[in-house]
Amino acid sequence: MAAFLTGWMTAHGFSAHIDEAGNAVGERGSGPLTVVLLGHIDTVPGEIPVRVEGDVLYGRGSVDAKGSFCTFVAAVAGLPGEALAGARFVCIGATEEEAPSSRGARAAMSRYRPDLVLIGEPSGWAGLTLGYKGRLVARLHVQKDNFHTAGEGTSAADDLTEAWFRVRAWAAQAAGGGIFDSVQATLQSLSARTDGLAQIAEGTVGLRLPLGVPPHSAETALRELLRDLPITLTFTGHEAAVRHPKDNALTRALRVAIRERGGTPVFKVKTGTSDMNVVAERWLVPTVAYGPGDSALDHTPDEHLDLGEYDRAVGVLTAALTRLAAAGRGQDSGT
Repeated sequence: MAAFLTGWMTAHGFSAHIDEAGNAVGERGSGPLTVVLLGHIDTVPGEIPVRVEGDVLYGRGSVDAKGSFCTFVAAVAGLPGEALAGARFVCIGATEEEAPSSRGARAAMSRYRPDLVLIGEPSGWAGLTLGYKGRLVARLHVQKDNFHTAGEGTSAADDLTEAWFRVRAWAAQAAGGGIFDSVQATLQSLSARTDGLAQIAEGTVGLRLPLGVPPHSAETALRELLRDLPITLTFTGHEAAVRHPKDNALTRALRVAIRERGGTPVFKVKTGTSDMNVVAERWLVPTVAYGPGDSALDHTPDEHLDLGEYDRAVGVLTAALTRLAAAGRGQDSGT
């Protein structure tokens, strides 16, 4: 995938390479303003036959999120020469966004110092995503001496189930005024077995966290909540929630471009996480997630992208980037 994308970018006027994290990176322009367009090119598992039916493209990654990254490179490839004189555009097709490592985004975060950032995620062509909830994954392990089921005491599975009930109740009482401001807890896996002389029960709980509950605070709360149970806890995926301001040069340029094409800009926040969460700790600049498609189709067997919407998104982004580059050259952007 990275080789294909860097080949396409090279053929369309980019200076392109594959970096040490496996990211497909392409650059155009030499102006004083640096705009990073970070999308991910990995997908969740699942084969969906790739096909076009009418104006609709079916396939894994068409929405989440190769469609968004292709929007980025198509828009930058179509920029006029004066835009390339006003800004430097860096398109990064990142690896491992669908894994806890976020390897591609972390490599980019340490290398670039952008003035503006676009994250490639489906928002709809007229949508602008400002924030994502945080994430924490808890893995629970219980191991106890085996005993006859007619005896007294709790089984390993009993203890694990009790732990899940407590976590679910804690999340419910921590709820805020809406889904973006609440703690969401999901039981992602659950298993129990007898292994010789031992009972073993294991489970994975995923937490989606609001701005007011940092991952390390949630970890501390769960350790205290479950400290009287014979459970070993392991935590991964410590991603803090993020929400960017809605009024800045980047959002204004996008809003103007959407209205010019007959759309009504809509600001959104998402209950999932993205590479926006990862880079926010270091890239303290105006940031928006943008891309065509319906995020409700992410990870589903029916993932598909309307190609007319894709074209509109490319047009919006081309116009917005041109406007931003004009501002980068010291001109009045008119936003």
